[in-house]
Amino acid sequence: MGLKDAGYAVDWVKDGMAAETALTNHQYDAAILDLALPRKHGLAVLRSLRTSGADLPVIILTAADAHEQRVAGLDAGADDYLLKPFHLPELLARLRALLRRAQGRAITTVTQGDLEVNPDSKQVLLAGKNVTLSAKEFAVLYTLIASPNRPVAKNRLEEALYGWGEEIQSNALEVHIHHLRKKLGAQRIQTLRGIGYVLLEVSS
Repeated sequence: MGLKDAGYAVDWVKDGMAAETALTNHQYDAAILDLALPRKHGLAVLRSLRTSGADLPVIILTAADAHEQRVAGLDAGADDYLLKPFHLPELLARLRALLRRAQGRAITTVTQGDLEVNPDSKQVLLAGKNVTLSAKEFAVLYTLIASPNRPVAKNRLEEALYGWGEEIQSNALEVHIHHLRKKLGAQRIQTLRGIGYVLLEVSS
């Protein structure tokens, strides 16, 4: 709930077997993996993920007294760890930092021409002027600007909007794209029929 309130689309599962299935069958930006999972231990899930060649950023959650598990988790390919119990703001900050590193960015703000997007503050600037977006409009824009001038598939954008169990309206993505075009300029987001959408650098 905290991650969703922070604007993330979240899928969550309750055991290691389900986690492994989800990681195998879906594309994610990051994973938060509790090591103390039933059915299949989190370390085994992590090792399987890395053996498959996946470079997905992973934060592991461990008990405060589980020093050996933390070491084993990092050796197995975890990118960061957090001790339980933890405060949500720290988890969010670590997740943001992890996503920046995964995208090869040292700074928070992502820019494309005169467009600036800050995923931490959810601020959008166009030619230096603030643009107000809804949470889902921001999710679509950030997914697009993370792949500038490259096509992003429609299903990838829908995954950025909705987690499992959330009803997806048939034209919801198109509505968000329409609103973004009105706010950022009609030519900035191009439709590639049968493929998806691409965010282009244009003059405002």
